[in-house]
Amino acid sequence: MSDESQPTNNGGAAAAAQPQQPGQQQVRMQVLAQFIRDLSFENAVAQRGMSGGEVNPEITVQVSLDARKRSVEHQYEVITKFKINSANSADKATLFLCEIEYGGVFHIEGVPEEQLHPFLMIECPRLLFPFVRRIVSDVTRDGGFPPLNMDLVDFVALYRQELARRAQAERPADQPLS
Repeated sequence: MSDESQPTNNGGAAAAAQPQQPGQQQVRMQVLAQFIRDLSFENAVAQRGMSGGEVNPEITVQVSLDARKRSVEHQYEVITKFKINSANSADKATLFLCEIEYGGVFHIEGVPEEQLHPFLMIECPRLLFPFVRRIVSDVTRDGGFPPLNMDLVDFVALYRQELARRAQAERPADQPLS
C-alpha cells in the first residue's frame, strides 16, 4: 500500500485525532434488563355484548414516566406507563382499555449530574418504546381488535411539558405570568 498524505496543521505536522478533554468521560449506557411490571387489557365490547351499529374508535394514549436510582452504583430503573383507551366516537362507550407499565434497568456512566434526569426521562424511554409498542399491538390483536400500532412518542416534548407544568405549579398564585 502506498502512504496517503495526511492533512497538516499550520506547522506542517500531521493533524492528530482530537484527544478527549481531561475530566470529560465518554457516556456509557447499557440495558441490563427489561420487564413488564404490570399489564391489563379489558375488552369492554365483549363484556357488555355486541351491539349493532357503527363503530368509529377514538384512541387516547396517556404516558407517564418514573425513574429511580438503584442500590448498585450507576444503575437506574426507568418505568414507562401507558394508558390506552379506545372509545366509540358516536356514544363515547369504551371499546377497550389497556394499561401497561414497562421497565428497564440501565447501567449509565459518564453523564454529568445536571444532565442525568433528562437523560433518564428521554433516552431510556426512547429505547424501551419499541418493545411497549409491540406488546400493545399483540395484546390488542389477541384481545379481538385490529392491532394497535401506537404513534411514536416525543419524549423530549413530554419532558418539556412536565418541566413547564412543575414550574407553573411552583409559581405563587399572585405572581403574574411573564
